[in-house]
Amino acid sequence: MKLKVILGDQLSHSLVEEGEEVLMMEVRSEATYVPHHPKKIAFLFSAMRHFAKELQERGCRVHYIIYNSPESKGSFRKTLDAFLEGKGYEEVAVIHPGEWRVLEEFKGYTVLEDPRFFCPPDEFAEWAAGKKELLMEFFYRKMRKETGYLMRAGKPEGGEWNYDKENRKPLKTKLTFPKPLFFKPDRITQEVLELVHKEFPDNFGDLEPFWFAVTAEEARKALRHFIEEILPHFGPFQDAMLWEEYYLYHSALSQYINCGLLLPEEVCDAAEEAYKLGKVPLNSAEGFIRQILGWREYIRGIYWLHMPDYKELNFFEAKNPLPDFYWTGKTKMRCMEHAITQTKKEALSHHIQRLMVTGNFALLAGVDPKEVCAWYLAVYADAYEWVELPNTLGMALFGDGGIVGSKPYAASG
Repeated sequence: MKLKVILGDQLSHSLVEEGEEVLMMEVRSEATYVPHHPKKIAFLFSAMRHFAKELQERGCRVHYIIYNSPESKGSFRKTLDAFLEGKGYEEVAVIHPGEWRVLEEFKGYTVLEDPRFFCPPDEFAEWAAGKKELLMEFFYRKMRKETGYLMRAGKPEGGEWNYDKENRKPLKTKLTFPKPLFFKPDRITQEVLELVHKEFPDNFGDLEPFWFAVTAEEARKALRHFIEEILPHFGPFQDAMLWEEYYLYHSALSQYINCGLLLPEEVCDAAEEAYKLGKVPLNSAEGFIRQILGWREYIRGIYWLHMPDYKELNFFEAKNPLPDFYWTGKTKMRCMEHAITQTKKEALSHHIQRLMVTGNFALLAGVDPKEVCAWYLAVYADAYEWVELPNTLGMALFGDGGIVGSKPYAASG
């Protein structure tokens, strides 16, 4: 008799075989280790509950421990140990967690490789071994060759690996910006919204309106909407900002990919197919695929290569506290006000806002990296430490001294 533990960022049917016995847990330590945005908590709890229901419909035996129930003992380890009392399982396995501290909680149990990534940590470590400096661009080329995405006869489609030179156009207000696909909360989500409203009334962020997809079926609809309506315009304007708009031509899919409702492979497949059919220009398809196949995989590799010491790095010895306006949005700096207000409303913002607005200010102001990283981890629905920490500490703050970024991204008017 075997038991498989499925975590909140592992909501992929490919991880569970039909008939398997599964344990899923909503625990206080995960909901409170940083003051998570209420929308993030609601998104994950609802997606988890929908996933458990779908597993049951597939014939799996699912044990689901809800938040604040007597069976939920506060942490993964305590809840799991209590659940296992008297059960007699031959093996208890967990898919490799996405965060170091969670991996530590499952010491002594079988840890299975997470097959949803293109590059396992040991493969990344092998690629990095002996190199004086790691560059994402070279890693990205390696991944293009191995996967075959946008390749023709062993060479990059169009003759170039990277089309960033075509992707820095300024935006104009006369352009039309399609919105992400919004979904109406069902009964399960409504129950979760009531729970989150009751349990986390003072957390930063607006719980409603809640519009996220909470199932793989809904997430795939959001993906199709992005591919058909938005991706054709993504490339040229991916690094731009506009005061009146939140999403511009960004996908708003990262929270679905990072929790497992969408697989990186199916997202890249969809973008490549749209290019092959002539529906998306090469610079847009390449720029989008690079974010997933290149940057996302690279950041995960950096995290597992350098943890746990990576978290303690502070190259500039920055020690100033995080300003209160990161939690209120009340500041005379218009760009900061806009980015933080959007974050408060949506639990999302695009990468330029995170890097060159909120991140750039924290770098210039010498804010303690641990406080900045905790903020990013708390306020974004797509944030897990493996992806948040290297992006924030390394890319935004240069706190790792150049492991991720080749130079500090600092700018001031």
